[in-house]
Amino acid sequence: MFTKVLTAYCLGINRVVYWVGVSASVLMPILAATVAFEVFSRYVLGEPTIWAYDVSLFLFGYIAALGGALAQQNKAHINVDVLYLSVSTRVRSLFNLFSYSLAIFFLCVVMMMAFGKFEEAVEFNYRRQSEWAPSMAHFWVMMMCASAVFIAQFTSDMVQDIYFVITGKDLIAREVESIEQPQELIEQAGDA
Repeated sequence: MFTKVLTAYCLGINRVVYWVGVSASVLMPILAATVAFEVFSRYVLGEPTIWAYDVSLFLFGYIAALGGALAQQNKAHINVDVLYLSVSTRVRSLFNLFSYSLAIFFLCVVMMMAFGKFEEAVEFNYRRQSEWAPSMAHFWVMMMCASAVFIAQFTSDMVQDIYFVITGKDLIAREVESIEQPQELIEQAGDA
């Protein structure tokens, strides 16, 4: 029963993170079109826009921040493999738990700072220092949301790693990782 609850939690978080990441990826063609329009407007028409640079900066920030949790879910972030690959899978899970704890602390700080910046942006009507001068409030809301989604993904990963450390079994069936140790592969082949 408890395992089913943990599995449901992790799968639910994975679904939310997946859809947030996919939604953020929809912004990529809009970013490309904005940059292309600015290049066309500047070099062909000779009349650069006042908004394209700011829009492209915001879109890139949205894509990077909101896509970070999906990258974490897919284990696409950079990992220091020198020590990580030389230990057992259970010790790797302990390394993961330590690094996820640090990441959650950092993201909580980011979320609190983003909330403070959002309050300032609303109270003092902060705008980007450019000719177009768009409001900055939406950006800080996005940073809070991105941090929350990232923290949720880390908690899902932590639950899975804690479950693995305790039971020695995966909570959710994982795809075969390409970073398995050669010795583990030899043992698996010998068991077959």
